[in-house]
Amino acid sequence: MIDPLAEIVSLLQPQAAFSKRARANGRWRVNRSETGQPFYCLVLAGRSQLKMKGHEPISLEQGDFVLIPAAWEFCMSSAEPPDDDAPETLPEMLSPGEFWIGDQQQPAEVQTLIGYCQFGAPDAGLIVSLLPQFIHIRGESRLTTLVQLVMDECRAQRPARHVVLERLLELLLIEALRSMPICDAYPGVMSGLADERLAAAIRDIHANPAHPWTVAQLAKVSALSRSAFFVRFRAAVGVAPMVYLLTWRMALAKNLLRGKNMAVADVAERVGYRSASAFSVAFTRYVGQPPAWFAAQQEI
Repeated sequence: MIDPLAEIVSLLQPQAAFSKRARANGRWRVNRSETGQPFYCLVLAGRSQLKMKGHEPISLEQGDFVLIPAAWEFCMSSAEPPDDDAPETLPEMLSPGEFWIGDQQQPAEVQTLIGYCQFGAPDAGLIVSLLPQFIHIRGESRLTTLVQLVMDECRAQRPARHVVLERLLELLLIEALRSMPICDAYPGVMSGLADERLAAAIRDIHANPAHPWTVAQLAKVSALSRSAFFVRFRAAVGVAPMVYLLTWRMALAKNLLRGKNMAVADVAERVGYRSASAFSVAFTRYVGQPPAWFAAQQEI
């Protein structure tokens, strides 16, 4: 049976970029302006606060895990943040991968493991759009173990280090998505897969993306009326069924064009288009450049 979650994570190709341990005391705030890459944080001890742009602050405590698949603007602070007009606190590097915030003469009140990674897939932005914008999980020991293993592997220079890190990050991402609470606050493919009826349609899309699916056909797979399926799918996954299908087809197309030396016509057929011209129009509209141009750039 096709496993949509395994397909999505495998296609993302997560790779480690940086991992660090941060300790802090007092009142502090660190603002981050990122480039849309994944960010995760595990609280080892103490309490802190995370604030994403456009969202209410979230209180973090020991054992909490946070994942932002595409991080842009956010800040982390002490549980009681400094005043708004207080200057930003700058972390001080004690050694590679070790940072301190606050007074080093006083004991640490908060300890965190922080990681940044990147997705190697050229279609990462498309796939990430199918994931929740933010994941907050409490007290999941398996995630704690995986983050600590990633941290340990980042520091070591063992043989096959990059391969091990890729596998650990795949496991970390899968475990985070499997452990996330299923609720309206986390729309995405995992919420769809948690719904037994919607999951049947999502699995069929992944099993046969080239099939000329319609909303009516997918509704029948889900044993729902067309209107009920459409509303339920959009509420759970965050996008309409045909948008999900198109997003997945374009992600597959970009992956096929990337390095398999396939003709555009063959790629078109593999992702459900009857002609290369129809596929080219859809790909150009969605990606911003013709498939032949995209494929040529991957060879440079």
